[in-house]
Amino acid sequence: MQFPKDFVWGAATAAFQIEGATGEDGRGPCIWDRFCQVPGKVINYDDGDPACDHYHRFKDDVALMKNLGLQSYRFSIAWPRIMPTGAGTPNQKGIDFYRRLAEELLSQGIKPVATLYHWDLPMGLQYRGGWANREIAYRLNDYAATMFRSLGDLVSDWTTINEPLCISWLGYGTGVHAPGYQDPAMAVRASHHLLLAHGLAVDSFRTVGPKHGRIGITFNMSGVDAATDSVADKAAAYRYDGWHHRWFFDPVFKGSYPADMMDWYSRFEPLDYIEPPDLAIISRPVDFVGINYYTRAIIKANPENPIFGGESLAPTAPVTDQNWEIVPSYLHQVISRIPTEWTDLPLYIHENGCAMPDAVNEQGQVEDTRRVEYIRDHLKVVHQLVSEGVNLKGYYVWSLLDNFEWAWGYEKRFGIVWVDYKTQQRIPKASALWYAKVIRNNGFEV
Repeated sequence: MQFPKDFVWGAATAAFQIEGATGEDGRGPCIWDRFCQVPGKVINYDDGDPACDHYHRFKDDVALMKNLGLQSYRFSIAWPRIMPTGAGTPNQKGIDFYRRLAEELLSQGIKPVATLYHWDLPMGLQYRGGWANREIAYRLNDYAATMFRSLGDLVSDWTTINEPLCISWLGYGTGVHAPGYQDPAMAVRASHHLLLAHGLAVDSFRTVGPKHGRIGITFNMSGVDAATDSVADKAAAYRYDGWHHRWFFDPVFKGSYPADMMDWYSRFEPLDYIEPPDLAIISRPVDFVGINYYTRAIIKANPENPIFGGESLAPTAPVTDQNWEIVPSYLHQVISRIPTEWTDLPLYIHENGCAMPDAVNEQGQVEDTRRVEYIRDHLKVVHQLVSEGVNLKGYYVWSLLDNFEWAWGYEKRFGIVWVDYKTQQRIPKASALWYAKVIRNNGFEV
């Protein structure tokens, strides 16, 4: 299976999950620093320090990327490293770190792709209401403009926000992620303010960003099926799709929220915080779209669930170590609908990967054959989509390194590179070596 010559092969990480050094060089606390201290929220009271100690070891990690042949690396910038309280005078030491990282990547022929916001809101802004407060959208814009000016000569490709669904609903609706609220009305408000922040940042990019740069947004998508053909289950599955996909894609690419979801969400509180100019800002043209894909949901109607009136049933296919169903074919379902329903812009798989129960064997190797199968089977679908003419331009495996996996702490390993958290030793797993071969050959044998 050969891929086009310009197809991009990469890997992705996020700042809080790998950097460590949470109290160094002027970095301020973020909502995940605080969330990790709340009893029962994160396994083993794990936190983001030292994680993979990437802050001190980034040159070694870039050398590792080079050895694997990565063509691009998608990382996120820690907002609290740049603006310790979320606003005000930028912290030059924080800016300098990301400049050194970008320079090192470029020196090794690896294209940096920067994500502005991957979940680490400064606590100073959480004290002001977090994403439920409209003001935070403007503070992200200030931070974004600072980064465009500070890194624009080194980084050409940017994504504004990673997975606004997870930020809003897991953080404010279900409470399983930071900041830990359980308020559907607050989650809807947060989702709107995140999208407004995205649009404002796009405007700033056009003004102060690199002239030949590109900007986009990264959504997570899930396959979705109704549990049965009943009217109730189908309606719940459609609302799930509205909650998960249409509420975020429609305003960005159509300039309007889906009417059925506006009606559904109005049951929580009036949506009068959606001001007249907002949708014009949210729908500012972008240059590409990032998609994160892992699994699917099987939805059965359940009126007791106020979020979308349904529940997700147990998986019916093999699962990962996180109990996420392994269904590569649904990657085709989610990607192929984008050009039909929303946009024909270039698409990038910004995250795809799996947690597996990895272990180092007596030979000092990690034979993660199930991860190799997972990546291979998803790349078959990627190849199919490209062959069908879908404007899919690149693939980033999640993740380069084992890391802090949010509420699961260090219990789940997503990396293609093993990390010994006590010694910080890195061991490329069998999946890393296989992926390196795919990159060298720009394809693989079936």
